[in-house]
Amino acid sequence: MRFGLLYEHQLPRPWTGDSEHKLFKDALAQVELADRLGIDHIWEVEHHFLEEYAHSSAPEVFLAACAARTKNIRIGHGVVLAPPGYNHPARVAERIATLDLIADGRVDWGTGESASRVELEGFGIDPEQKKAMWAEAVEQTANMMAMSPYPGFRGKYFSMPVRNVVPKPLQKPHPPIWVACSKRETIHAAARAGIGALTFAFVDPAEAGKWAHEYYDIIKSDQCVPIGHTVNANIAMVTGFSVHEDAAEARRRGSEGFQFFGYSLGHYYVYGHHQPGTTDIWERFEAAKDKLPAAGRGSGIGTPAELTQHLRQYQEAGVDQVVFIQQGGRNKHEHICEALELFAAQVMPALKADQAARDAKKQAELAPFIEAALKRKKRMAPVEASAIPTVSAYGRSVVQAEQATEGPTHHVNADIAVMMTDVAEDKKKQAAE
Repeated sequence: MRFGLLYEHQLPRPWTGDSEHKLFKDALAQVELADRLGIDHIWEVEHHFLEEYAHSSAPEVFLAACAARTKNIRIGHGVVLAPPGYNHPARVAERIATLDLIADGRVDWGTGESASRVELEGFGIDPEQKKAMWAEAVEQTANMMAMSPYPGFRGKYFSMPVRNVVPKPLQKPHPPIWVACSKRETIHAAARAGIGALTFAFVDPAEAGKWAHEYYDIIKSDQCVPIGHTVNANIAMVTGFSVHEDAAEARRRGSEGFQFFGYSLGHYYVYGHHQPGTTDIWERFEAAKDKLPAAGRGSGIGTPAELTQHLRQYQEAGVDQVVFIQQGGRNKHEHICEALELFAAQVMPALKADQAARDAKKQAELAPFIEAALKRKKRMAPVEASAIPTVSAYGRSVVQAEQATEGPTHHVNADIAVMMTDVAEDKKKQAAE
């Protein structure tokens, strides 16, 4: 089994001038520690305007910093918001590829739609259309990373002409694709698209086993038609996290943060009435706390022995990765680091002992089904060389007034000679005369 850490960058009020600075610096220190300890993945969300719940509006920046500070841990967008109103598909392709180069091929490309009114209306996105936007954008972003040049596209939600989108990622044809899932139907859709299910539904091992079984049944069926150019058959599930030798201390350190995670999620997605820049979610949470379900029951909160037993159930159920929410509410940085070290020393070894054998068995079992799925994919036709349009420069319309019409022009004082005509083309014409 593999393990990951999920970052929302939660920051309950009240804030001081350096609260966000400390939040990000602590997170980077935790990621460096996780890399040294052998944690497999770091996942970073993309959210906008969700005060206190998620201050992670530029995950590509944070993940680039993680990539520069680490050597082995995989760097996961969990997720990039795919509707073009959030991110133009070409910009996603450029950013994912650049991050993959910086990270030496360690990127996982999680995708999603978003669901909060605060975000969707903030970017003018129709919630009724977001699923279709996701499908169109993800497929074309994958094409942009895999094709040279990209043949261009006229779609319902975005269009662009023939362009060669650069750079290309180190992982060919593109990094593994995942999709955020919060219900059973989305996990089925992930399997039909041949992509990983990054599951943000908090389910017990028995329910997780049913979901995993259904996911892999679809992966092995004719229903699986990859949206990308590869199949990423993996299912990950998210849970809380706090480990201590004393069970009561583990709950004391981690349960409140996990409770706040759930309460603030409900505020933005279910029952909240939010005034931007005004509503104090932590204050509301404290008023409601004594009526909230206790955390730590069936989650990643407990002693090393309790976690080993609990996670073993997920492993046996067919879950490939468990992703921990360790940074929630006011969970303390030093407690998070202590829990990671204890987890790596006493829990992780038992669950990773046969990882290589499990991987080999899984790959051998799925290989013929993946090969069949890739044959079913309808691929975008490459553009014929003769049909690639020529894009001519704007010419003198962008040159400053009163510039020379021949010879070197602007930037010449910086020893950057910009000619007014193409010298190579001029020589070619002269040779033909």
